[in-house]
Parts: sequence; C-alpha cells; structure tokens
Amino acid sequence: MRDLILASTSSARRALMDGLGLPYRTQSPGVDEHVSPLLSAKEAVRELAERKALAVHARGPEAWVLGADQLVEVNGQTLTKPENRDAARVQLGKLLGQTHDIHTGVCLVGPGGQRFEGLETARLTFHAVTADELERYLDLNEWEGCCGSYRVEGAGQALLARLEGDRSNVQGLPMLTVVRLLRQAGFAFFERR
Repeated sequence: MRDLILASTSSARRALMDGLGLPYRTQSPGVDEHVSPLLSAKEAVRELAERKALAVHARGPEAWVLGADQLVEVNGQTLTKPENRDAARVQLGKLLGQTHDIHTGVCLVGPGGQRFEGLETARLTFHAVTADELERYLDLNEWEGCCGSYRVEGAGQALLARLEGDRSNVQGLPMLTVVRLLRQAGFAFFERR
C-alpha cells in the first residue's frame, strides 16, 4: 500500500481527504509561507504548494506527499490569512458585494522525485451585508486561519451569492485536481481493505 501524506493540519483539508476513502496521514509542513511580492497570486500558490510538499517529502522520501496552498485575489490585490479581527474586517470589506477569485496550487511529490502539479481557480460573488451583520459574522471567528477571512463550509456560506468552479477548491483543497493528480501517480480508488 502506498504511503500518502497530506502536508497540512487543516481540518477542512482533512475532511475533504477523508471523503476519498484513501488511507493517508497528515504532517505539518513547517515552512516559511512568505513569497516574493512580485509573484502573482497564481505563481505564489504554486510555489507554496511545492514548498510544503517538498518539506514533508524530505522527511520521508519513500512517501507520496500532497501539498496545497490557497490565496484570494480581488481587484488585483492578494489576500492572505488575516492577523486579527480588524484585518479580517478590512478583508471582508473588500469582498462584500464584489466578485473575487480563489486560487489553490496543489503539488504531489513521490519517490524518486516524481512530481505532479495543478492549479484550480474558483470565482465567488458575495452579497453586500450591513455593518451589523458583518460584525456578527466576525463574532463567529471563522476568519481565523482563512485567507479572505471566511469559510464557505461554515456560516460563511451565507455570504455567498454565486460560485463558479469547484466548491472544494474554496474549502481549501480542489478535489477534482487532487483526484486527477493521484490517478496520474498511479493511485487506485475503491480498493477493498
């Protein structure tokens, strides 16, 4: 059986991987997530996904390691994880009543340096909400650890007016892309255990 490691401790990513039914384990990549500000959001998520996968793969080179990273882009500006509630309020203020993109880079690294990569983009439009409603959403703390300051797998889905693309991408791991990469790497699905 192939050893598969998800280079993430994200509960949202774990929930998506659990749905595949493939045995896997998780490891924190423990990498510096700063990238050059000269990189586009798409270039940045590709670089970070690769950095995470390679960091974990270096600890277990016989395993297959799946790394992913995600950024929000609105009006040419890249949004990362907010540092605090005030930063989350500012980020959501840029998204409410607007359309934005979520880019997720995925990198699968295997024994002997085999590598498969993908990029997925989803486009979302948010409702415009009142200042009071925004504060009530911030009270839920869903903004913590999320680029763009929201979670569509939680109460944040009530912000969503329209979604074009893979919803799992918005949740942190584009499963259509992940399945394609795993199949390219020779993983089999639905095996009896």
